[in-house]
Amino acid sequence: MAASSAIASSSTAFINKKNVGLSAFSSQSSFSVQTARKRISKKIVSVMTPQQTERKPATTGSVKTGMTMTEKILAKASDKPDVSPGDNVWVNVDVLMTHDVCGPGSIGIFKKEFGQNAKVWDREKLVIIPDHYIFTTDERANRNVDILRDFCNEQNIKYFYDIKDLGNFRQMKETKRVITIQANPDYKGVCHVALAQEGHCRPGEVLLGTDSHTCTAGAFGQFATGIGNTDAGFVLGTGKILLKVPPTLRFVMDGEMPDYLLAKDLILQIIGEISVAGATYKAMEFVGTTVESLTMEERMTLCNMVVEAGGKNGVIPADKTTYDYLEGRTSVPYEPVYSDEGARYLKEYRFDVSKLEPLVAKPHSPDNRALARECKDVKIDRVYIGSCTGGKTEDFMAAAKVFLASGKKVKVPTFLVPATQKVWMDVYSLPVPGSGGKTCSQIFEEAGCDTPASPSCGACLGGPKDTYARMNEAQASCWCFI
Repeated sequence: MAASSAIASSSTAFINKKNVGLSAFSSQSSFSVQTARKRISKKIVSVMTPQQTERKPATTGSVKTGMTMTEKILAKASDKPDVSPGDNVWVNVDVLMTHDVCGPGSIGIFKKEFGQNAKVWDREKLVIIPDHYIFTTDERANRNVDILRDFCNEQNIKYFYDIKDLGNFRQMKETKRVITIQANPDYKGVCHVALAQEGHCRPGEVLLGTDSHTCTAGAFGQFATGIGNTDAGFVLGTGKILLKVPPTLRFVMDGEMPDYLLAKDLILQIIGEISVAGATYKAMEFVGTTVESLTMEERMTLCNMVVEAGGKNGVIPADKTTYDYLEGRTSVPYEPVYSDEGARYLKEYRFDVSKLEPLVAKPHSPDNRALARECKDVKIDRVYIGSCTGGKTEDFMAAAKVFLASGKKVKVPTFLVPATQKVWMDVYSLPVPGSGGKTCSQIFEEAGCDTPASPSCGACLGGPKDTYARMNEAQASCWCFI
């Protein structure tokens, strides 16, 4: 860039001198016009046609710099050769997800702006997942799901994970340790986990959702972020959205992950370091040997909570772990992208994970970080294990191992809410390593926990008064794995 500026300055100076020469000739009455023209002509010829033995590449113009993963994805999705932080670009959307809380509003805006008989831009790129206020008798909550169902039937939406029988979810059929759900075979549960399990998360793509934790899908090497109902209504009709390209923060995490740590500890460490506003409208890119060693579910946890730091999106480079997870889950071709060596980062943070300890976020903010051992005397009223962050199969496995190792019974009500139907079945069917064949459900029962509830967001977003595990009265504290 310095070279370009120097060349530009020199060119300007030369042009000014040339202009001065012309003025000088014009003002001299002793010279004839013909003589002036000849002299000017000779001067221009000598400058514009220098003797050259070889044509060299041009050195003027913009200098191409490397791009981050997020920039590359947005450049590709906006049909541009490159983009820079701060650019506003129209992006083609690969997948739009909505659920029972925001779906009705988004549908209403779509119909208002595009017409009552309008069709969505692509019925196979819209994914609708009821998950928030499901197992309730609240009429308004139930009506939200009805609105989704009516819209999906009207639009012939391919990916609608409906629930039809609220009162008979737990009816199971077990044959040779294989458990199948009889009443609701299409229902999934928490949208962010279901998106991954059903193969809707793919490297290099743009995935939007009407939920702040849509950033979870960045674990698959894609751009994923939450949007509002108005934006979603526009995407429904056009398949496009106007986005500002965010700058990128790079988090390099190296070192062997101790057995007692989980990805939740890593993201709490980061949020405690940069604060809940430290990544406001920024991409958070996670790399390093520790990140490479994480399973897909743990990577999802890492990306899930970037929004708690104000992040626009989180992203992890796709690798063999990603491809193995996607095998058999999707037949849609995808093209992963990776950051260039010369990519521009706003800031880089480095962590030696081998030296970290288990962490907790104390009330009332995710960045109120503390070592778990420092909180051993804190009284709690209840335990809640679930949500899009902590309700995956590996989360319940980790909890079961803790109960198994302690050999003790719980002293406070302990609520268990598997994120999806698949997780729910895993809790009842997968043996916990080192348990002698016991499943998570058996270990939880022995420890005195509540019976695992039907999969949903549960009490995470509060919900109607009859929502499972919802607090309907003031309590001293609540310990949540969310």
